Amino acid sequence: MSTSKSVDREAPVQGALVIHPDREGRGDARLPAARLEEAAGLALALDLEVRETLAVNLRKLTPATLFGKGKVEEIAALVEDLDCDVVIIDDALSPVQQRNLEKAWQAKVMDRTGLILEIFARRARTREGRLQVELARLSYEKSRLVRTWTHLERQRGGFGVMGGPGETQIETDRRLIAEKIRKLKLELVEVRRTRTLQRSARKRVPFPTVALVGYTNAGKSTLFNRLTDAHVVAEDMLFATLDPTLRTLKLPDGRPAILSDTVGFISDLPHELVEAFRATLEEVREADVVLHVRDIASEESAAQAQDVRTVLGRLGVDMEARAILEVWNKADLVPADRQADLAHDARRADPAAVLVSAVTGQGCDALLSIVAGLVDEAPPIDIYAPVGEGAAIAWLYRNGRVLERVDGKDGSVRLAVSLSPQAMGQFEQMYPRAEMRAH
Repeated sequence: MSTSKSVDREAPVQGALVIHPDREGRGDARLPAARLEEAAGLALALDLEVRETLAVNLRKLTPATLFGKGKVEEIAALVEDLDCDVVIIDDALSPVQQRNLEKAWQAKVMDRTGLILEIFARRARTREGRLQVELARLSYEKSRLVRTWTHLERQRGGFGVMGGPGETQIETDRRLIAEKIRKLKLELVEVRRTRTLQRSARKRVPFPTVALVGYTNAGKSTLFNRLTDAHVVAEDMLFATLDPTLRTLKLPDGRPAILSDTVGFISDLPHELVEAFRATLEEVREADVVLHVRDIASEESAAQAQDVRTVLGRLGVDMEARAILEVWNKADLVPADRQADLAHDARRADPAAVLVSAVTGQGCDALLSIVAGLVDEAPPIDIYAPVGEGAAIAWLYRNGRVLERVDGKDGSVRLAVSLSPQAMGQFEQMYPRAEMRAH
């Protein structure tokens, strides 16, 4: 009897249909199957039961419903047959499209932005994380009041002797949301000020800082735990962790550094979230070294890496003007016959890369040695780059610490750079036209 009651109290499992609209001419580097698999992973991260996935070829967009009338009816029948409570659309929907599809399918409809926001809302743990997610959610909902509320056509009486038409409910709700957004932004300014003070305090201690960035589920948190002996949540799930975490990292020479783990990125990361997490990702902008963690076992690794660079660019992080090391993670999932070729590719990569497995520990000692070389203050040298050597200059910014730059009138550049011995040897081989001198 008691067992029956406990089962009754459990929240019912919500069934979901996941649809990826494959737009022609979108210019997406990914295969529809990969995009669909990722969207299903997002649904699973929200504890939904994915009952079916569907890629729909979309030759032209229908303003009212995104899909054509026939496809809307076909999906409606599928939703009913599968008894789905939620339909996930792996694309951005307008408020009108979302409302019309919910009416046609008699199910809750979520677009990609709403889905990611919902995941973030559930996973945020710190006060800053909650503030950022709430700010992003309100910015998203502000344009969707036509769908959210049923009383928006009502008006409130005007003030003053003449009265007037008054303020419609939708205007009132938008004004209230705007006020909430303003207050949240003020709170985040205070959080940002506190974070800046903490960062300034850390700078007074001569510890270099290292930041982890990467696509969600690339294994950043697992690598973070491996390198720092921490116990950060690390699951095979999209956005398993959201809030930034800092721990002390011991380098091979015994010198301490500070390692920062940041939120994972994803393709088409909602604009609202990019803006909201700008403050959090200041850790990346201020870091001495950025470790870009990639899931090298994934067929989408190159496309995911480009997505990370795109988001960092939107956040104002200049990837050309800092020391960056790509960490090719999940080597344990790469077939044995590819390991040697992959290690060779990592040695020749630009920016520099190292092949590791955060699960087994493979390559982690080599990774720490390279990081130590990047943060150690080697004596600076002067490098003269003649006109046309822009690639050499960009390489120096990525793989060394540029202390001074002087641009000549003829287009040449002189840089005072601190380079590790390994980086210096690599630079001499790659760019023989550049001239090195003692500083």
